[in-house]
Parts: sequence; structure tokens; C-alpha cells
Amino acid sequence: MVDENPTFAEAHACLAKAYWGKRMYPQVIEEWKAHGKLSDDRNFSDFASAVEQGYRSAGRKGALTKGIGVRQTQRKTGYQSAYELAGLYADLGDKDKALRWLDTAYQERDAQLPNLETDFLLDPIRSDPRLAELVRKVGLPQ
Repeated sequence: MVDENPTFAEAHACLAKAYWGKRMYPQVIEEWKAHGKLSDDRNFSDFASAVEQGYRSAGRKGALTKGIGVRQTQRKTGYQSAYELAGLYADLGDKDKALRWLDTAYQERDAQLPNLETDFLLDPIRSDPRLAELVRKVGLPQ
């Protein structure tokens, strides 16, 4: 998709997610940077830069920690998806914070909630009964 239309910002975001699933973090960062630039989304560009800085200084954990920090700061001044923060925390291994952010996503009626059962970022919390309860509350098939 990116090869056919390299200026389509969302294609870069999708490719970044695919790379993330394969733990190919340098490629994730490059695709996120492309998405931010092409979509002219300052918040996303700032997020991508923070993740890159964190990755260079402390690897995957540093990238996630920096990304979380930027997204939380951005939530103070505008919309940032609670669901996305939950995914970052889940990937970091912080189950409690991931589930708290998913609860916030539920309260905010986050558009990404239908992905609860298929999003690989939530795999680290997949066996937690609190996630199963949220899936039930959202009304997804179990």
C-alpha cells in the first residue's frame, strides 16, 4: 500500500503497527515519523520523536516510556486516545495501568474498543479477567 501511494499518511501508520507486531522498532519509528509529517499532525510527530529518542537511549522500554509521557502530556491539552495509552502500557508490561486506561477508553467511548479481542498490543493482558469483563461490557462476542 505504501509503495503504491507513499504520500498516504494512514498507510504509514498501518505499516508501523505491522512492524510493531514484528518488534521491528526502528522501522516502526520511521513509519510513525512519515505518518506525522504527511498528516501534518504535530502531536504525532512529537510522539514519534519522543519514541525515537527513548529507543536510542534505552531501547524498547525507553521508547514506550517516552511515548507514554508525551501522550499523557498531550491529553492535557487535547484529545489523545486512552485506548492507545493502554496499548503502550500493556506492551510495557504494566497490566494495571493498561487496564485502567482501557476503562477510561470505555468511559470515553473510544472508537478503538472493538479491537479489544484482536489487538496484539493487548496480548500481555489477554488472560486478565478484567479484560474479559471489559469485553463483556463493550458487548463484543466472547
